[in-house]
Amino acid sequence: MVKKIFILTTFFLQLFATKPSVEELIWPNGATFLTFLESNSIPLSIYYNLDREDKEAVSEIMAGVRYQILRDKDSSIKQVLIPINEELQIQIYKDEHDKFKVQLTPISYQVEDMVLSIKVNVSPYQDILDHTGSVALANAFSIAMNGQVDFRRIKKDDRLIIVYTQKRRLGRVFGMPEIHSAMIEVNKKQHFVYRMENKFYDKSGKQNDKFFLIRPIANARITSRFTLKRYHPVLKRYKAHLGVDYGAPKGTPIKSAGDGTVKFVGRKGGYGKVIIVRHSGGYETLYAHLNGFAKGIKSGLKVKQNQLVAYVGNTGMSTGPHLHFGLYKNQKAINPESMLKIKKSSVDSSVNAEFKKIMAENDSKIKKYLDKELTSEKEESFDNFVEF
Repeated sequence: MVKKIFILTTFFLQLFATKPSVEELIWPNGATFLTFLESNSIPLSIYYNLDREDKEAVSEIMAGVRYQILRDKDSSIKQVLIPINEELQIQIYKDEHDKFKVQLTPISYQVEDMVLSIKVNVSPYQDILDHTGSVALANAFSIAMNGQVDFRRIKKDDRLIIVYTQKRRLGRVFGMPEIHSAMIEVNKKQHFVYRMENKFYDKSGKQNDKFFLIRPIANARITSRFTLKRYHPVLKRYKAHLGVDYGAPKGTPIKSAGDGTVKFVGRKGGYGKVIIVRHSGGYETLYAHLNGFAKGIKSGLKVKQNQLVAYVGNTGMSTGPHLHFGLYKNQKAINPESMLKIKKSSVDSSVNAEFKKIMAENDSKIKKYLDKELTSEKEESFDNFVEF
């Protein structure tokens, strides 16, 4: 936490000390960290001197993410902050010798508790969008309620309530909203869902998210585990590994971890040859460092779970043949190993007390707003250039 505060404080001290300008920009579709460096006349050695895991991390920069460039009074770049996930960011800065340096640093953000309570006018999705301006929240609500209700039966003036948290970074909404519980009426009958361990359950403890994975390589040995943010005690710096690495010989068959549609086939920065498969419920899987693709694999192709899609390789920034396997929900990286085939579709008896506590806490919040409207202000749109 001290380091977070120091980095942010340093950023703004520089900002006011030199009277520079700050640009807030949106990472364009198809851009890579290398093309960003090249277009801003920053030495490409910044990228090539990174280790393998950091090269993989910078390949995770998502199109549409907001990043900041701090320039001095001569318009030269002094510092750049680019989020790579909701916990870590790339920080490019000039040292005391006016040389560019790069490191991964924790993102400083605030978490706000939010409640939305509205009556349905057009549809749940459209009404959430109209009241909050958040496509992400509308999508997250639809996914949370998936399989719980028939949205076609909802009538005007039925109420919906969402209890959620939203991160805020540098005064702006950041990352995906996280729904903790939600209620929607269907002909005045109330239906509830509650979040526990990244899954949603109804009041009876039945899970509504039936999505599960199989390992893309059966009985594979894990050589590197998933972490959003880890402080390396020896290297004295932060690292991220947004997936699981499975060691296997070159040419080992790779199977699709679930049913879905191929979204991307090609090369992706330090990941080398890559396949991305889109699944139901906002999930996507990524298969990286591939030697090659299975016959007929192309963007738009529907694939079944356990279908051959590729072969283990050593492409991109890789120290040896292995599969890097990533899992994302609503563009947020999660641990693939946590979503392997589920044997039970209801709350386990060992955590039943915890679930009841979660349910009671959220029911008390929902009860407060059953008869009243509660919305947050829509986000203001700011210019992307500010001069001090």
